Amino acid sequence: MRARTLKKDLLKIGGASGYWGDASQATEQLLRHDDLDFIVYDYLAEITMAIMARVKAKDPNVGYATDFISEAMVPNLKRISETNTKIISNAGGVNPSACAIILREKIEDQGLSLKVAVIEGDNLLPGIDNIKSLNPTEMFSGNEFPEKEKIGSINAYFGAQPIVRALEKGADIVITGRCVDSAVTLAACMYNFGWGTEDFDLLSSGSLIGHLLECGTQITGGNFTDWKSIKGTFDQIGYPIAEIEKDGKAVITKAKDTGGVVSFGTVAEQMLYEIGDPKNYLLPDVNCDFSHVEITEIEKDRVLVSGAKGKQPSESYKVCLTYEAGFRGGHLFGFYGSDATDKANAFAKAALSRSRNSLQRKKLEPFIEESVEIIGSGSQFGPRKNSQNSSEVFAKIAVKHENPKGVGVFLKDATGLGLSSPPGLSGFAGARPKPSPILSLFSFLYKKENVEFTLQFDDAPSEPIEIAHAVSVPSSFANINLSEPNISNLYKGVQLIEVSLEEIAWGRSGDKGNKANIGIIARHPNLLPYIWDTFSEEKIIEIFSHFLENDKIDRHYLPGISGVNFVLHDVLGGGGTTSLRNDPQGKGYAQVLLSCKIKVPKNLLV
Repeated sequence: MRARTLKKDLLKIGGASGYWGDASQATEQLLRHDDLDFIVYDYLAEITMAIMARVKAKDPNVGYATDFISEAMVPNLKRISETNTKIISNAGGVNPSACAIILREKIEDQGLSLKVAVIEGDNLLPGIDNIKSLNPTEMFSGNEFPEKEKIGSINAYFGAQPIVRALEKGADIVITGRCVDSAVTLAACMYNFGWGTEDFDLLSSGSLIGHLLECGTQITGGNFTDWKSIKGTFDQIGYPIAEIEKDGKAVITKAKDTGGVVSFGTVAEQMLYEIGDPKNYLLPDVNCDFSHVEITEIEKDRVLVSGAKGKQPSESYKVCLTYEAGFRGGHLFGFYGSDATDKANAFAKAALSRSRNSLQRKKLEPFIEESVEIIGSGSQFGPRKNSQNSSEVFAKIAVKHENPKGVGVFLKDATGLGLSSPPGLSGFAGARPKPSPILSLFSFLYKKENVEFTLQFDDAPSEPIEIAHAVSVPSSFANINLSEPNISNLYKGVQLIEVSLEEIAWGRSGDKGNKANIGIIARHPNLLPYIWDTFSEEKIIEIFSHFLENDKIDRHYLPGISGVNFVLHDVLGGGGTTSLRNDPQGKGYAQVLLSCKIKVPKNLLV
């Protein structure tokens, strides 16, 4: 793709959505800024695609983020037009054209002339026979390709280029399907600054900024380790704004006169959120290296980010397929009083035993999987002292079965134990839960040359979009030194004191399929070697052994922010809508690790 003419020296982008269901006030809050050039929205995750596919199967006119229309766009279209703020969103989900049709109707109803562009092509379901003939295996587990009749969706995770083309053609609002989360921001940068498809360091910088914005308020105080320190209550947190220069440097800030905080800690935590190897963060447009990124507080609520590097991306798109894999169901049963944990365990044992016997009587297959978590005892996070003395707990009991009738047997038998249980059973009254279908994730690689994208404006016919595939060019990517922290003589001649990891570090965790990552950032660079030495791969296996299906742990060093990123493989029970876990996305894993003890020199805590 040929480089374009620079439009503005400083590009300002607001991040208004981090998931389907994010707060409705974000767009109005950001539009108070007359100088915002773009507002970007990320609605999609693996779980979201599975849900949208299920919804569209029932009604072909839906399958997109409906609140993008009703809450983000409709109340704010006039203001969007007045400020000339461009909108980029992947709210189209599995049905971007339907989303665009509704939005155009709403624009016309308000007498506005905003141009809406739709990008399609990520939906590979029509070509399922061609894909199946290649016999792809799941890229993480090696599982075989699912049965055709069980598949609900197949979507390629595409990059920024199609969005750039829509902006060049004059789009005011761009709606896409499953582009990668950061591409909505990178596309705005490429369009404005004229970054080319082989400007890998710049593309990596734009992708980093997109990664920082893609979860909305999670960079301005949401889910922050030091949550007690943030300004105002959580309902007042401001949404993030990136002020980007043509060399890829950016200042992260937030909407004026709002709560929350933008600090080194909030930005560093978000940078590590849901990534694997920070030296090889693979995206459709660029292979990123964030290991030496520098984050600097330049003034209150203004943080400078720089130093991302990049190289040529893969020849393939990551494709995520969702398919039916049986049914699941579960319920929470509360117990309180003395020996509450023992009571909950006894109840769970009885509920599963009774339902297994019922399956045999009804000539149904056994459960595919069973799960019991005693929430409140500490047992769901491994052995804890005095866990048996908990006076109030919940037994979360869940099962999987190939047939909804099998799950229904468990739900009926478990709730039917109400008068036969240990004393102290409690729970919020309501209808008995119902079985729900499991939509599992199957990820694989698919050659980019086999995916074609189209661009459609208003009533005009769709036109093909040409994608430029980058060629190998020299880059600074390979020159980075990644030696591990120096742990020699750490404990010689120093007075050690035991503290919780949270006292000396920030942390955040997240998921990718059945993997979880835990990013830890030292509060001072001199503390990082002690963190590295204490929390080895073996130590992480010990802490999370009750969750891990195998002992595969990766540990990555980020000298730029004095950080370490742990990647735990096969740890979420399948993850997302497949898992029976109380935390199927690993969102609390960092909190578990931060509560662990570590010995550090006393003088480093002053």
